[in-house]
This record gives sequence, structure tokens and C-alpha cells, in this order.
Amino acid sequence: MAVDSESNLDKKFIQTMKLLNIYLNHFPSHEKHGLALKIRQTAYEMYDYIVEAQKRYHKKTTLTNLDIKHEQLRMQVRLAFELSYFGHPKTEKVSVQKLNAKRYLVISASIDEIGKIIGGWIKSLKQ
Repeated sequence: MAVDSESNLDKKFIQTMKLLNIYLNHFPSHEKHGLALKIRQTAYEMYDYIVEAQKRYHKKTTLTNLDIKHEQLRMQVRLAFELSYFGHPKTEKVSVQKLNAKRYLVISASIDEIGKIIGGWIKSLKQ
């Protein structure tokens, strides 16, 4: 994987984390130390694997672990969506269901882009 692609992954991940962090701050208070914390921890572990993969000479195991963490993050975010935690508004102006769906679609698309970059990185190593 080229240095530009690695830099791209880093930038995309940080952009996604900024957005995800905003959404996680709006989760219901009873989930601040539950699913929101779990999602944050998984994302931070993903970032650790990204840095590790960029520095290791043999990347296969690290990229496999990164891919697994990515899938865990994707599924945890989906669970939060199914529980309507993204639709927990501070104000009642917007429909909870619409807000939940909109936020989920935005963060899900961003997480999927990260997955595509990771998949491309893994594919490039196999060649």
C-alpha cells in the first residue's frame, strides 16, 4: 500500500472519529458508560492497529486484526442504530426516527469507506 493510501486511511479515520464522537455524546445517559464506551474503545483499538500496520514489516496478522476490529465497530454502530441511540436528540424539534436514520447513514457510509481502504490494503498484500 502506498504512503498516500496509508495517509488517506489515517485522515479518513480521524474524520470519522470526530463525527462519531459527536454522535456518541448524544447517546442516552444510561448508555454513556455502556455501548457508547464500547464503540469508542473499539474505534481506539482500530486506530492502534492502523498505526501498527503502518509500522510493521509483516502486516498480515495486524491487518487481519484491523479488519476484525472494523467489523466489530460496524456491528456495534448498527446495534446503536437498531436501539435508536443515534436519534436521541437534545431538542425535540426533529423526529427521533429521522434523526436516528440520518446519523446512522452518515456514520455508516464513513465506516464503510474505511473498510474499503482496509480491504484494498489487504488485497494489495496478497499480490
